[in-house]
Amino acid sequence: MALARRILLERNLLRNAQLAIAANRQAHATNTIINFVPQQEAWVVERMGKFHTILDPGLNFLLPIIDKIKFVQNLREIAIEIPEQGAITIDNVQLRLDGVLYLRVFDPYKASYGVDDPEFAVTQLAQTTMRSEVGKISLDTVFKEREQLNENIVAAINKASAPWGISCMRYEIRDMQMPTKIQEAMQMQVEAERKKRAAILESEGVREAAINKAEGQKRSAILASEASQAEKVNLARGEAEAVLLKAESRAKAIEIVANALQQTGGANAANLSVAEQYVDAFGKLAKETNTVVLPANLSDPGSMISQAMAVYNSLSSAKK
Repeated sequence: MALARRILLERNLLRNAQLAIAANRQAHATNTIINFVPQQEAWVVERMGKFHTILDPGLNFLLPIIDKIKFVQNLREIAIEIPEQGAITIDNVQLRLDGVLYLRVFDPYKASYGVDDPEFAVTQLAQTTMRSEVGKISLDTVFKEREQLNENIVAAINKASAPWGISCMRYEIRDMQMPTKIQEAMQMQVEAERKKRAAILESEGVREAAINKAEGQKRSAILASEASQAEKVNLARGEAEAVLLKAESRAKAIEIVANALQQTGGANAANLSVAEQYVDAFGKLAKETNTVVLPANLSDPGSMISQAMAVYNSLSSAKK
């Protein structure tokens, strides 16, 4: 009951303010025969009680007594405050909304004779239109599509106010209030959504970390295997080259020894070399293992050297 009384009081105050503004506009518009009309104003003149003409800005002449300036229309864009009012959404949530309406008079004749008080009429139309448009959508849509709601209200007002010579330029919802319980529920919903997004982001971070770690381990294993393969190839290549070098050096050594044996005194030199190796080999016996195999004629090194040279001579004769 108190709320309805408050709304009625606000409407009466608004109505009185608009009437005072209209009276002030007409106060300076009196027929002085030579009249100067300000820019962005239209003076509607009646002659003997009937519409006669609309005075343009600048110098104008009127007849005394029979011509009367009946209406003064402001052609500039004006802003009208729309009082707070209640509206119920399609999901039965009660809202308290107020706004600002921007309008302009485009036809002074219609604005003067089409409606008694254009601004008051548009204000009432804006209130009813806003309630109607809010009742078509849900609470969430009011917040998400606020701009679209404003456009729908402007379109509905322009459709209804065209016969009045008034064009609504735009409408802005200034403030929106809702019951405390609805605000608390919406706050809880927002917090739940934030927690949900945080949990999702955290799980995605853990997943990305696991993927990156697995990719790193995979890459590390591939690089390690490639390094091991390259190492084995290099070792094998080195060993092969070493074997080739040893074989080549061995072949060269054998070739040099063979050439030396064919020269004068080569046999004696060979006997000396075999004797030296024989003595050196016996000096290393039993150093690496406890098992030792000795020849039967260990006490006769000369016979051992003779046997070795006999084997060498037989092999040389077989080659020839």
